[in-house]
Amino acid sequence: MPKIRKVLVANRGEIAIRVMRTCKELGIATAAVYSEADRSALHVRTADQAYFVGPPPSRESYLVQQRIIDAAKQAGADAIHPGYGFLSENASFVRACEAAGITFIGPPASAMDAMGEKTRARANMIKAGVPVVPGSTEPFASLEEARAYAEKIGCPVMLKAAGGGGGKGMRKVERIADFDSSWRAAKSEAMNAFGNDAVYIEKYLEKPHHVEIQVFADQHGNTIHLNERECSAQRRHQKVVEETPSPILTPEMRAKMGEVAVKAAKAVNYVGAGTVEFLVDVHRNFYFLEMNTRLQVEHPVTEWVTGLDLVALQIRAAEGEKLPLTAAPEPRGHSIEVRVYAEDPSRNFMPSPGKITYLRVPGGPNVRDDSGVFPGYTVPNFYDPMISKLSVWAPTRREAIARTQRALSEYVVKGITTNIRYLKAILAHPEFIGGDYDTSFLTREHDTLLGVEDAKLSEMALLASTVHAYQRDQKRAKSLPAASGQGGGNGGVSPWKLALRRR
Repeated sequence: MPKIRKVLVANRGEIAIRVMRTCKELGIATAAVYSEADRSALHVRTADQAYFVGPPPSRESYLVQQRIIDAAKQAGADAIHPGYGFLSENASFVRACEAAGITFIGPPASAMDAMGEKTRARANMIKAGVPVVPGSTEPFASLEEARAYAEKIGCPVMLKAAGGGGGKGMRKVERIADFDSSWRAAKSEAMNAFGNDAVYIEKYLEKPHHVEIQVFADQHGNTIHLNERECSAQRRHQKVVEETPSPILTPEMRAKMGEVAVKAAKAVNYVGAGTVEFLVDVHRNFYFLEMNTRLQVEHPVTEWVTGLDLVALQIRAAEGEKLPLTAAPEPRGHSIEVRVYAEDPSRNFMPSPGKITYLRVPGGPNVRDDSGVFPGYTVPNFYDPMISKLSVWAPTRREAIARTQRALSEYVVKGITTNIRYLKAILAHPEFIGGDYDTSFLTREHDTLLGVEDAKLSEMALLASTVHAYQRDQKRAKSLPAASGQGGGNGGVSPWKLALRRR
């Protein structure tokens, strides 16, 4: 196959920039697309060319297939990389690329049909003999049918969008009384995120771990896995912290899960990067959850411990090259990623769009910040509020935690509210440090994580208030005439000393 010369990145923000960086290292020209809200975005400035695709709402811009295809043609791009989200798991978009003679950097439409739609993936995995979480194998046509099924298998259940992942269109239902409102909310969110409101139901497993396996396949039938990622630190089914290796997996369990993931990919003739996601119960039994037929947000941690550039591998697979390795590499060291969001944890994690007036990102050995923002940039309110992915590498998990904490302490964003303090609280929590945390961890420890105070900052505040009180009283003493008795009614003790005693 001919080499790719120019790639249009059909996405925005940090993932668009991340793809463009690899393209430039490979000598490949890049083109960006942008909505009205993203005219001054960093991914627009990073690309060699940029093309306008519509109004701010994604359904009128980034999700309009023909506008993306037209932009690629106008740019003279011979390939499109979808990033993640938006059109990345849309089989009809893959076919539109093929019809236009443009290479789609990702799996073929047939594999996406088989695995990108979650209920079809479950059915295919059942046929392949892969253990799956109990639940429906088709989306429900009506609320009444869905409610009847939930009553049959019993609550708690999970409502899940059939057409995409990333925590969008997901709701946990504890009681049948809450089913109708949760159903409507899940369908609405799924439609807004993926243009597809199909929803299915799974039985909710108590205290599961969420562990995913990175798979990779070329066009010559070679398929391997690149080990696992622990993704159990989730809020509202959206991953917040990811790490690899998983602290709960043994080498034997890793090999077994990797074997099943490769089997799942081969069953649908997969090509490129994909992620097979599993739930692991308290007895360390694992069940197929879904397959994300795209690059994952958390792919940097896999790159840290394998030394591979997954975007470069995607491009080479799309060009028809064979995989450069035949088996999973042994994990090297430990990597952690945290997602920095423009949101206010103290206000129920409400998005915090606005202008970034000051920005200082962390640095130092083995620290990586994948970001799409800059000082003076205005975070829009139309898209996911993630502003960066901070990841680190260290020889051991303990050192990786310490490095992540140090990096977060250096991260300064002013003008908007972020979740940086919340992330620091997660990394400092004994349950996270212990390694055996499940998907209910952040919900269960919600109040504790929001109430964690930085002891050093508290001490600094105490000292600052004491110095301020002292300076204030010294200034007052100089401006007052001398009087008999010192210290007023405090028995000769100055007010600032009293303040210090009270503290």
